[in-house]
Amino acid sequence: MTDPQPSRWNRRDVLKATLATPPLLIGAGSEAFAGPAQAAQDAAAGPAGAGDAVTRPARRSDLIAKENAKAGSTDWQLTRVRLDRNLGFRSSDIEGYCSRQSVAAGEQLDIMVSTREPVDFKIEIFRTGYYGGAGARLMTTLGPLPGRPQPVPEIGEKNLHECRWEPSASITIPEDWPSGVYLGRLTTLTDKSGFGYWQSYVVFIVKDDRPADILFQCSDNTWQAYNRWPNDYSLYTHPQGVQGPWADISFDRPYAKYGQIYENPQSIGSGEWLCFEFPFAYWLESLGYDVTYCSNSDLMTPDRGLKCKTMLSVGHDEYWDIRQYESVVKLRDAGVNVMFFSGNSVCWVTPMRPSFDGRENRILFRGGPYGGDYRYAVEREQNFGPYPHRGPDEGYLMGARNIRPVNGGGDWVCLRPDHWMFDGTGMTEGESIPGLVGWEFHGDPPPIPGLEIVAGGTALNGGVNPAPWQATIYPGPKDNFVFNASTIFWCQGLASPPGHMLPWSHWSRPHGPDVRVQRITKNLIDRSIA
Repeated sequence: MTDPQPSRWNRRDVLKATLATPPLLIGAGSEAFAGPAQAAQDAAAGPAGAGDAVTRPARRSDLIAKENAKAGSTDWQLTRVRLDRNLGFRSSDIEGYCSRQSVAAGEQLDIMVSTREPVDFKIEIFRTGYYGGAGARLMTTLGPLPGRPQPVPEIGEKNLHECRWEPSASITIPEDWPSGVYLGRLTTLTDKSGFGYWQSYVVFIVKDDRPADILFQCSDNTWQAYNRWPNDYSLYTHPQGVQGPWADISFDRPYAKYGQIYENPQSIGSGEWLCFEFPFAYWLESLGYDVTYCSNSDLMTPDRGLKCKTMLSVGHDEYWDIRQYESVVKLRDAGVNVMFFSGNSVCWVTPMRPSFDGRENRILFRGGPYGGDYRYAVEREQNFGPYPHRGPDEGYLMGARNIRPVNGGGDWVCLRPDHWMFDGTGMTEGESIPGLVGWEFHGDPPPIPGLEIVAGGTALNGGVNPAPWQATIYPGPKDNFVFNASTIFWCQGLASPPGHMLPWSHWSRPHGPDVRVQRITKNLIDRSIA
């Protein structure tokens, strides 16, 4: 449980926690892109550690390369989906959720499913990855199983919708299922016509505790914060206000269709994974990087991250429990590299508590802003509070802050082409990558010793209001670094795999895979793991 007493950090506290550290060592850029086999061979050569405080046992560095050498599936996406109403969110023909955000091999996962009518269904479980470009591999099929309607819960205190459905299936995660993000495709075996079927997803993360080069932290707290299931119940829809501490939300409910910036039918049941994170994982696994995956809630302590060289925040990573913030600070200070390929990250303190039956970290609310005494945190308190919590100034972790306006669209503009992260890109000062900034970002970097602004410019909020942003990098205490790309859309420049749709927002859109984005990312990751 989160400390019930209000937590307040001021600027002095944050400055005490910020280390004055030496600048990064500048070296040669990465070699040309390598495929999975070469990447695994290079990793197996034993790259140097990033700090004595970080656990560095031998790695199974070819695990991901071997997994992606297996045959992928040509049929894992949703085909027939139907919303309950036009421009709605719920898809009650078949829908479900899982008993945990993440689960390890040997642990049991319950899958709760409801169907509009009594009808048999099946669950096909896929691991998402590269798989020769297919994007996913079929791991197992459960069923046929009997489907029936399960009840929408009564509205609880603070508008809480917490389902208490009976499990439709349970699975013990096999020992040979690698860490990754898994989709369970729910499919009815028929429909009223007798010729069709209806589908949606459930999503869960398989985690592990092995040492790995890269820890990919999924932004699932934010997926849930914007989840409107059953019709309009997210953290942003309480009648007292859209940004106050008024609403509670539960992971014990299906993910409705993604409800923000664009219509994406593949998001029904899958949160924001396919929208803003999967292209990054697909790209990493295509190159055989030694990557493992976790939930926001798996970083309540630093233990998992201390076994890795690099921790990634990807996509829309807005909601962090204060314990996660403190864990990632410890990772940085222990020598783990931290990279924010994300936007609007670490914006709200998000206390988590157990479910009705005691499962940890299943209910969250917006406890208050991060930002310490920074002006926009104070402004949020004045406009939307009072809040029971106030987090530290996130800029001293991320290298840039949540600002106002925090959303818009624009081009990602290179300011430091001589920096090693741009090696091999051929980029020049002022050169831009079209549409890569959006729909939320960061700016106003704090005065961290050695911090460099490597990219920056002006996005347009609503297509007309100027919104400055900055991408930064600063040195950590043990030859590590923290990078902030300052955009939710970064992964759009890495890959456009099956099941993914390019977004657009604020009258601006990214163009898809770009060799410059790929090279910048590879330079950063290669430096971070070697």
